[in-house]
Amino acid sequence: MTPGVVVGLRAEARLLRGLPWPVAIGGGDAAGATRAARDLAGSGVSALVSFGLAGGLDPALAPGSILVPAQVQRDGLAVAADQGLARALGGPTPGTLLCGTAIAATAVEKARLHRQTGCVALDLESGAVATEAEARGLPFAVLRAVCDPAGQDLPPAALAALDARGAIGLARVLAALAAHPGQLPALLVLATQAAVARRALAARVRALARAGRAAPPP
Repeated sequence: MTPGVVVGLRAEARLLRGLPWPVAIGGGDAAGATRAARDLAGSGVSALVSFGLAGGLDPALAPGSILVPAQVQRDGLAVAADQGLARALGGPTPGTLLCGTAIAATAVEKARLHRQTGCVALDLESGAVATEAEARGLPFAVLRAVCDPAGQDLPPAALAALDARGAIGLARVLAALAAHPGQLPALLVLATQAAVARRALAARVRALARAGRAAPPP
């Protein structure tokens, strides 16, 4: 079995160089993730993985917490991940991942989502990847790391950062900072947390490569 991996960012794609998995960059939203998943499925992969960062909803999850959820919640319904694929990614972790339609930018919004759904974290791509996997009859799983924790508001500049190619739009970030320079400390904190999350993902990828878990058993 050869999984194809959907990521939002070029930086996330680089983390996977140690594994022989095809990778497609979706740009960080559901529409891009759908296109990326379709491209991978059309190339002949036998499973789909959603990989990258997530926003924390459970206050117990610190930046860098690894998530391999046994299920995701999409449109209010639970969608089970493939157990064999989850084991191949290092084993399931507690809690459900929420397939969001928008970034939860404030601690108040994160608390509301956690209370209403019971989910531990949120991302914008896994629902699209799960949908495409279902349509193609392919196994599906998630490997993500928490970036911003539940109690943290996101600075507005961070919401303008990502472009459709999965790269950071530096000009937009600088423009947002110029308009509101007071958000710089929060942006630096978020950058540090993102680095922690990426290191956690890189460590998991290295562990999988060392263990020879490049793909689940047939």
